[in-house]
Amino acid sequence: MRRLTLALDAMGGDFGPDVTVPAALQALISYPQLELLLVGYPAAIKNFLVKTDSILHKRLTVIPAESVIPSEAKPSQAILASRGTSMRVALELIKVGRAQACVSAGNTGALMGLAKLVLKPLDGISRPALMVILPHHNQGKTVLLDLGANVKCNATMLVQFAVMGAVIAKLIIGVHRPRVALLNIGAEDTKGLGNINQAAAILRNISSINYIGYLEANELLTGKTDVMVCEGFVGNVTLKTMEGIIRVFLSLLKSSEYSVKINTNLVYQFNQLNPDQYNGAYLVGLCGTVIKSHGAANQRAFTTAIEQAVQVVEQQVPKKIAARLAEWGITKE
Repeated sequence: MRRLTLALDAMGGDFGPDVTVPAALQALISYPQLELLLVGYPAAIKNFLVKTDSILHKRLTVIPAESVIPSEAKPSQAILASRGTSMRVALELIKVGRAQACVSAGNTGALMGLAKLVLKPLDGISRPALMVILPHHNQGKTVLLDLGANVKCNATMLVQFAVMGAVIAKLIIGVHRPRVALLNIGAEDTKGLGNINQAAAILRNISSINYIGYLEANELLTGKTDVMVCEGFVGNVTLKTMEGIIRVFLSLLKSSEYSVKINTNLVYQFNQLNPDQYNGAYLVGLCGTVIKSHGAANQRAFTTAIEQAVQVVEQQVPKKIAARLAEWGITKE
Protein backbone atom coordinates (compact mmCIF):
# COMPACT_ATOMS: atom_id res chain seq x y z
CA MET A 1 0.00 0.00 0.00
CA ARG A 2 1.46 3.33 -1.11
CA ARG A 3 2.20 5.78 1.70
CA LEU A 4 0.35 9.08 1.67
CA THR A 5 1.53 12.12 3.64
CA LEU A 6 -0.61 15.14 4.49
CA ALA A 7 0.31 18.37 6.26
CA LEU A 8 -2.29 19.70 8.71
CA ASP A 9 -2.39 23.28 9.88
CA ALA A 10 -3.01 22.16 13.47
CA MET A 11 -3.49 25.69 14.79
CA GLY A 12 -6.04 26.93 12.25
CA GLY A 13 -9.76 27.39 12.83
CA ASP A 14 -11.82 28.43 15.83
CA PHE A 15 -10.63 25.54 18.02
CA GLY A 16 -7.09 24.73 16.82
CA PRO A 17 -5.54 21.55 18.29
CA ASP A 18 -8.68 20.82 20.34
CA VAL A 19 -10.26 19.71 17.06
CA THR A 20 -7.45 19.16 14.56
CA VAL A 21 -5.38 16.69 16.60
CA PRO A 22 -8.24 14.33 17.61
CA ALA A 23 -9.44 14.47 13.99
CA ALA A 24 -5.93 13.59 12.81
CA LEU A 25 -5.88 10.54 15.10
CA GLN A 26 -9.27 9.43 13.81
CA ALA A 27 -8.05 9.73 10.22
CA LEU A 28 -4.97 7.63 11.01
CA ILE A 29 -7.23 4.86 12.33
CA SER A 30 -9.35 4.95 9.17
CA TYR A 31 -6.43 5.07 6.69
CA PRO A 32 -3.54 2.67 7.44
CA GLN A 33 -1.49 4.16 4.57
CA LEU A 34 -1.71 7.69 5.99
CA GLU A 35 1.06 9.69 7.64
CA LEU A 36 0.42 13.16 9.06
CA LEU A 37 2.59 16.20 9.66
CA LEU A 38 1.00 18.34 12.38
CA VAL A 39 2.17 21.94 11.99
CA GLY A 40 1.91 24.33 14.92
CA TYR A 41 3.06 24.96 18.48
CA PRO A 42 4.66 21.68 19.63
CA ALA A 43 3.61 22.01 23.28
CA ALA A 44 -0.04 22.66 22.36
CA ILE A 45 -0.12 19.71 19.93
CA LYS A 46 1.69 17.23 22.15
CA ASN A 47 -0.80 17.79 24.99
CA PHE A 48 -3.29 15.82 22.88
CA LEU A 49 -0.83 13.04 22.04
CA VAL A 50 0.13 11.94 25.56
CA LYS A 51 -2.14 8.89 25.53
CA THR A 52 -1.84 8.14 21.82
CA ASP A 53 -1.25 4.53 20.82
CA SER A 54 2.42 4.01 19.96
CA ILE A 55 1.58 2.53 16.56
CA LEU A 56 -0.38 5.66 15.59
CA HIS A 57 2.30 7.88 17.11
CA LYS A 58 4.86 6.52 14.65
CA ARG A 59 2.77 7.91 11.79
CA LEU A 60 2.67 11.41 13.27
CA THR A 61 5.34 14.10 13.08
CA VAL A 62 5.04 17.49 14.78
CA ILE A 63 6.46 20.33 12.68
CA PRO A 64 7.12 23.54 14.69
CA ALA A 65 5.62 26.87 13.63
CA GLU A 66 6.48 30.27 15.06
CA SER A 67 3.05 31.89 14.83
CA VAL A 68 -0.55 31.57 13.67
CA ILE A 69 -2.50 33.70 11.17
CA PRO A 70 -5.50 35.17 13.06
CA SER A 71 -8.89 34.33 11.61
CA GLU A 72 -9.82 38.01 11.53
CA ALA A 73 -6.62 39.19 9.80
CA LYS A 74 -6.89 40.92 6.44
CA PRO A 75 -5.59 38.48 3.80
CA SER A 76 -3.13 40.96 2.27
CA GLN A 77 -1.54 41.74 5.64
CA ALA A 78 -1.56 38.08 6.68
CA ILE A 79 0.28 37.07 3.51
CA LEU A 80 2.96 39.72 4.00
CA ALA A 81 3.58 38.51 7.57
CA SER A 82 3.11 34.81 6.84
CA ARG A 83 6.65 33.43 7.15
CA GLY A 84 6.86 30.93 9.97
CA THR A 85 3.09 30.67 10.42
CA SER A 86 1.48 27.24 10.72
CA MET A 87 -0.49 27.78 7.50
CA ARG A 88 2.49 28.79 5.37
CA VAL A 89 4.76 26.08 6.78
CA ALA A 90 2.09 23.46 5.96
CA LEU A 91 1.85 24.72 2.36
CA GLU A 92 5.64 24.80 1.96
CA LEU A 93 5.79 21.14 3.00
CA ILE A 94 3.96 20.40 -0.27
CA LYS A 95 6.30 22.60 -2.27
CA VAL A 96 9.42 20.83 -0.98
CA GLY A 97 7.89 17.38 -1.47
CA ARG A 98 7.43 16.32 2.16
CA ALA A 99 3.62 16.34 1.91
CA GLN A 100 1.17 15.65 -0.89
CA ALA A 101 -1.62 17.87 0.43
CA CYS A 102 -2.47 20.46 3.07
CA VAL A 103 -5.63 20.79 5.18
CA SER A 104 -6.39 24.00 7.06
CA ALA A 105 -9.36 25.52 8.87
CA GLY A 106 -7.60 28.88 9.04
CA ASN A 107 -8.25 32.29 7.47
CA THR A 108 -9.84 31.58 4.06
CA GLY A 109 -8.47 34.61 2.22
CA ALA A 110 -4.96 34.05 3.54
CA LEU A 111 -5.06 30.36 2.62
CA MET A 112 -6.16 31.11 -0.95
CA GLY A 113 -3.55 33.83 -1.39
CA LEU A 114 -0.71 31.84 0.14
CA ALA A 115 -1.61 28.66 -1.76
CA LYS A 116 -1.47 30.54 -5.05
CA LEU A 117 1.83 32.18 -4.04
CA VAL A 118 3.54 29.03 -2.76
CA LEU A 119 2.14 26.34 -5.08
CA LYS A 120 1.24 28.30 -8.27
CA PRO A 121 -1.78 27.65 -10.53
CA LEU A 122 -1.74 24.87 -13.12
CA ASP A 123 -0.88 25.83 -16.70
CA GLY A 124 -4.11 27.01 -18.31
CA ILE A 125 -5.73 28.18 -15.07
CA SER A 126 -6.09 31.91 -14.48
CA ARG A 127 -7.18 31.59 -10.86
CA PRO A 128 -7.91 28.60 -8.61
CA ALA A 129 -11.48 28.01 -7.41
CA LEU A 130 -12.98 26.74 -4.17
CA MET A 131 -15.06 23.63 -4.79
CA VAL A 132 -17.30 21.39 -2.71
CA ILE A 133 -19.04 18.11 -3.49
CA LEU A 134 -22.65 18.20 -2.28
CA PRO A 135 -25.05 15.29 -1.81
CA HIS A 136 -28.41 15.59 -3.57
CA HIS A 137 -31.76 13.94 -2.93
CA ASN A 138 -31.37 11.36 -5.73
CA GLN A 139 -28.59 9.65 -3.74
CA GLY A 140 -25.89 11.17 -5.92
CA LYS A 141 -23.51 14.13 -5.68
CA THR A 142 -22.96 17.48 -7.39
CA VAL A 143 -19.73 19.47 -7.73
CA LEU A 144 -20.22 23.20 -6.97
CA LEU A 145 -17.61 25.85 -7.79
CA ASP A 146 -16.53 28.64 -7.23
CA LEU A 147 -17.41 29.23 -3.57
CA GLY A 148 -15.60 32.49 -2.96
CA ALA A 149 -12.03 32.30 -4.19
CA ASN A 150 -13.01 34.71 -6.99
CA VAL A 151 -15.82 37.15 -6.23
CA LYS A 152 -16.10 38.16 -9.90
CA CYS A 153 -15.24 35.91 -12.83
CA ASN A 154 -14.90 36.47 -16.55
CA ALA A 155 -16.13 33.96 -19.12
CA THR A 156 -12.71 32.30 -19.48
CA MET A 157 -12.52 31.61 -15.76
CA LEU A 158 -16.01 30.09 -15.72
CA VAL A 159 -15.04 27.80 -18.60
CA GLN A 160 -11.89 26.73 -16.73
CA PHE A 161 -14.00 25.98 -13.65
CA ALA A 162 -16.32 23.88 -15.81
CA VAL A 163 -13.39 21.82 -17.10
CA MET A 164 -12.00 21.27 -13.60
CA GLY A 165 -15.43 20.41 -12.22
CA ALA A 166 -16.01 17.87 -14.99
CA VAL A 167 -12.68 16.15 -14.30
CA ILE A 168 -13.45 15.96 -10.56
CA ALA A 169 -16.96 14.65 -11.16
CA LYS A 170 -15.50 11.86 -13.26
CA LEU A 171 -12.66 10.99 -10.88
CA ILE A 172 -14.28 11.46 -7.47
CA ILE A 173 -17.99 10.91 -8.08
CA GLY A 174 -17.48 8.33 -10.83
CA VAL A 175 -19.74 9.88 -13.51
CA HIS A 176 -18.54 8.80 -16.96
CA ARG A 177 -19.81 11.87 -18.83
CA PRO A 178 -20.62 14.55 -16.22
CA ARG A 179 -23.39 17.02 -16.96
CA VAL A 180 -22.17 20.62 -16.56
CA ALA A 181 -24.48 23.59 -15.92
CA LEU A 182 -24.01 27.30 -15.31
CA LEU A 183 -25.85 28.76 -12.31
CA ASN A 184 -28.10 31.55 -13.57
CA ILE A 185 -31.29 33.48 -12.75
CA GLY A 186 -33.27 31.55 -15.34
CA ALA A 187 -32.99 28.61 -17.72
CA GLU A 188 -33.66 30.69 -20.85
CA ASP A 189 -30.70 31.56 -23.09
CA THR A 190 -31.54 35.25 -22.84
CA LYS A 191 -31.15 35.37 -19.04
CA GLY A 192 -28.05 36.33 -17.08
CA LEU A 193 -25.05 38.61 -17.24
CA GLY A 194 -22.67 38.93 -20.18
CA ASN A 195 -19.87 36.81 -18.68
CA ILE A 196 -22.28 33.92 -18.11
CA ASN A 197 -23.68 34.18 -21.64
CA GLN A 198 -20.15 34.25 -23.07
CA ALA A 199 -19.11 31.22 -21.02
CA ALA A 200 -22.20 29.34 -22.25
CA ALA A 201 -21.29 30.10 -25.87
CA ILE A 202 -17.78 28.73 -25.35
CA LEU A 203 -18.96 25.60 -23.51
CA ARG A 204 -21.44 24.74 -26.27
CA ASN A 205 -18.49 24.47 -28.66
CA ILE A 206 -16.36 22.16 -26.50
CA SER A 207 -17.64 18.75 -27.55
CA SER A 208 -15.77 16.96 -24.77
CA ILE A 209 -17.83 18.81 -22.12
CA ASN A 210 -21.42 17.67 -21.63
CA TYR A 211 -22.81 21.18 -21.20
CA ILE A 212 -26.57 21.13 -20.45
CA GLY A 213 -27.29 24.88 -20.13
CA TYR A 214 -28.43 27.15 -17.30
CA LEU A 215 -29.93 26.02 -13.99
CA GLU A 216 -31.34 28.08 -11.14
CA ALA A 217 -30.22 27.76 -7.50
CA ASN A 218 -33.35 25.82 -6.52
CA GLU A 219 -32.06 22.94 -8.69
CA LEU A 220 -28.79 22.53 -6.79
CA LEU A 221 -29.92 19.54 -4.70
CA THR A 222 -32.20 17.93 -7.30
CA GLY A 223 -29.53 15.93 -9.12
CA LYS A 224 -30.20 17.62 -12.48
CA THR A 225 -26.49 18.29 -12.97
CA ASP A 226 -23.20 16.78 -11.87
CA VAL A 227 -21.31 20.09 -12.00
CA MET A 228 -22.69 23.55 -11.16
CA VAL A 229 -20.45 26.51 -12.12
CA CYS A 230 -20.79 30.07 -10.83
CA GLU A 231 -18.92 33.16 -9.67
CA GLY A 232 -17.46 33.05 -6.16
CA PHE A 233 -19.84 35.63 -4.68
CA VAL A 234 -22.91 33.78 -5.92
CA GLY A 235 -21.54 30.37 -4.96
CA ASN A 236 -20.63 31.44 -1.44
CA VAL A 237 -24.05 32.98 -0.77
CA THR A 238 -25.83 29.98 -2.31
CA LEU A 239 -23.90 27.42 -0.26
CA LYS A 240 -24.17 29.26 3.06
CA THR A 241 -27.89 29.91 2.59
CA MET A 242 -28.43 26.22 1.90
CA GLU A 243 -26.31 25.16 4.88
CA GLY A 244 -28.16 27.56 7.19
CA ILE A 245 -31.55 26.19 6.16
CA ILE A 246 -30.37 22.60 6.57
CA ARG A 247 -29.01 23.31 10.06
CA VAL A 248 -32.34 24.85 11.08
CA PHE A 249 -34.23 21.79 9.88
CA LEU A 250 -31.79 19.42 11.61
CA SER A 251 -32.25 21.36 14.83
CA LEU A 252 -36.03 21.11 14.51
CA LEU A 253 -35.86 17.39 13.73
CA LYS A 254 -33.80 16.75 16.87
CA SER A 255 -36.05 18.76 19.19
CA SER A 256 -38.53 16.82 21.32
CA GLU A 257 -41.39 19.01 20.13
CA TYR A 258 -41.04 17.78 16.54
CA SER A 259 -39.37 14.36 16.82
CA VAL A 260 -42.57 12.44 17.55
CA LYS A 261 -44.19 13.79 14.37
CA ILE A 262 -41.60 12.70 11.82
CA ASN A 263 -40.44 9.36 10.46
CA THR A 264 -36.90 8.01 10.70
CA ASN A 265 -36.42 8.07 6.93
CA LEU A 266 -36.90 11.85 6.86
CA VAL A 267 -34.34 12.24 9.65
CA TYR A 268 -31.89 10.09 7.67
CA GLN A 269 -32.43 12.11 4.48
CA PHE A 270 -31.73 15.41 6.21
CA ASN A 271 -28.71 14.01 8.05
CA GLN A 272 -27.22 13.13 4.66
CA LEU A 273 -27.29 16.88 3.89
CA ASN A 274 -25.63 17.84 7.20
CA PRO A 275 -22.76 20.22 6.30
CA ASP A 276 -20.46 18.26 8.63
CA GLN A 277 -20.79 15.32 6.23
CA TYR A 278 -19.16 17.20 3.34
CA ASN A 279 -16.93 19.70 5.16
CA GLY A 280 -13.87 20.75 3.23
CA ALA A 281 -13.64 22.90 0.12
CA TYR A 282 -10.98 21.87 -2.39
CA LEU A 283 -8.89 24.77 -3.75
CA VAL A 284 -8.80 23.33 -7.25
CA GLY A 285 -6.49 24.50 -10.05
CA LEU A 286 -3.19 24.52 -8.14
CA CYS A 287 0.01 22.51 -8.60
CA GLY A 288 -0.80 20.75 -5.35
CA THR A 289 -3.75 19.78 -3.17
CA VAL A 290 -5.19 22.21 -0.61
CA ILE A 291 -8.38 21.60 1.37
CA LYS A 292 -10.08 24.43 3.26
CA SER A 293 -12.13 23.28 6.26
CA HIS A 294 -14.83 25.37 7.90
CA GLY A 295 -13.28 27.46 10.66
CA ALA A 296 -15.95 26.26 13.11
CA ALA A 297 -15.56 22.59 12.14
CA ASN A 298 -15.90 20.00 14.89
CA GLN A 299 -13.79 16.84 15.08
CA ARG A 300 -16.08 14.87 12.80
CA ALA A 301 -16.15 17.65 10.19
CA PHE A 302 -12.38 18.17 10.19
CA THR A 303 -11.88 14.42 9.78
CA THR A 304 -14.12 14.65 6.70
CA ALA A 305 -11.84 17.37 5.28
CA ILE A 306 -8.81 15.11 5.81
CA GLU A 307 -10.63 12.27 4.06
CA GLN A 308 -11.32 14.56 1.11
CA ALA A 309 -7.60 15.35 0.85
CA VAL A 310 -6.85 11.61 0.83
CA GLN A 311 -9.31 11.08 -2.04
CA VAL A 312 -7.89 13.90 -4.14
CA VAL A 313 -4.30 12.75 -3.67
CA GLU A 314 -5.09 9.10 -4.38
CA GLN A 315 -6.90 10.07 -7.58
CA GLN A 316 -4.00 12.37 -8.63
CA VAL A 317 -6.57 15.07 -9.41
CA PRO A 318 -4.18 18.02 -10.12
CA LYS A 319 -2.17 15.93 -12.59
CA LYS A 320 -5.30 14.73 -14.39
CA ILE A 321 -6.81 18.22 -14.55
CA ALA A 322 -3.57 19.49 -16.10
CA ALA A 323 -3.68 16.71 -18.70
CA ARG A 324 -7.30 17.47 -19.58
CA LEU A 325 -6.63 21.21 -19.89
CA ALA A 326 -3.81 20.49 -22.33
CA GLU A 327 -5.92 17.99 -24.26
CA TRP A 328 -8.81 20.45 -24.65
CA GLY A 329 -6.57 23.41 -25.44
CA ILE A 330 -7.78 25.45 -22.45
CA THR A 331 -5.37 28.30 -21.83
CA LYS A 332 -5.09 31.39 -19.65
CA GLU A 333 -6.54 34.58 -21.03
